[in-house]
Amino acid sequence: MPEPPALVLIAGPERVLSDRALDSTLEVFRAHDPQIEVVRLYAADYAPGSLIVHASPSLFGGATAIVLHDADEASDDLQADLLTVIEQAAGDDLRLVVLHKGGNRGKRVLDALKAAGARRIDAPAIKTDREKSDFLTHEFRRARRKATPEAVRALLDAVGRDVGELASAALQLIDDTEGLIDVEQVQEYHGGKVDATGFRVADAAVAGQTSDALRLLRHAIASGLDPVPIVAVLASQLRQVARVATAGGGSSGALAGKLGMAPWQIDRARAAARGWDGDRLGRAIQAVAAADFEVKGGGRDPVYAVEHAILTITRERGAG
Repeated sequence: MPEPPALVLIAGPERVLSDRALDSTLEVFRAHDPQIEVVRLYAADYAPGSLIVHASPSLFGGATAIVLHDADEASDDLQADLLTVIEQAAGDDLRLVVLHKGGNRGKRVLDALKAAGARRIDAPAIKTDREKSDFLTHEFRRARRKATPEAVRALLDAVGRDVGELASAALQLIDDTEGLIDVEQVQEYHGGKVDATGFRVADAAVAGQTSDALRLLRHAIASGLDPVPIVAVLASQLRQVARVATAGGGSSGALAGKLGMAPWQIDRARAAARGWDGDRLGRAIQAVAAADFEVKGGGRDPVYAVEHAILTITRERGAG
């Protein structure tokens, strides 16, 4: 069995990825030494000198793995202690894992870890819808399963954009189904969420389907969905239509890479854009901006504000 690294840096803001990287690193440590003691320290409540104490050899022997969370929030005292321990961390008795969410704070520590040959594991942010689609596809692939593009889209629409929730939803489908994961299975497990989601409201509104959009909105509100994310999705859908409409020609795959969207989103936005022109799309976006102000405290009736925005969108869509 190869010797585990004495120093490990897990860098990046994506919590799901960093948690997995930490779990797998500790598994490697425990496989090498089942008795290793794991000590967790957090930058927010760090007591100066405590890292040095935990890093000191024990009178009773045994190995220690110190996990330092949120090094990007480290105080000057913590950074100084980290630099000291990084110089000493080597061999079987001490291992140090540093988690850093990003940014320039703690750069001296990052430079010291790099100079000392620390193993780096990246946990980059998963922000765009294309990245989240790719993440879901990879989740299924990790489990040696496949999902149709339509199923991936339905899962995104049903669960939302939080990566942790997406990972949990994918795991549920993996555990509870067999074979190819299709849209029917997503509907079976998450169908109630799909009907009540702001994404269905936005799809209907952008397509000019007034009655469907209002019905889905009322269903969403009755199911407990806050008006704020509904307005956010309306804005996102309209912006996607505007971006795709002005992006020119090319394949869905080529545009997806250029715009940071998934190919299926390009196809959907292209289909929706056929019923819009620049002026009417601009007025619809302005209506949603006004609704955003009202649902965030600027108006008296958030639900009415969303309804008004939807009516404006569908009216503009139907004016072409």
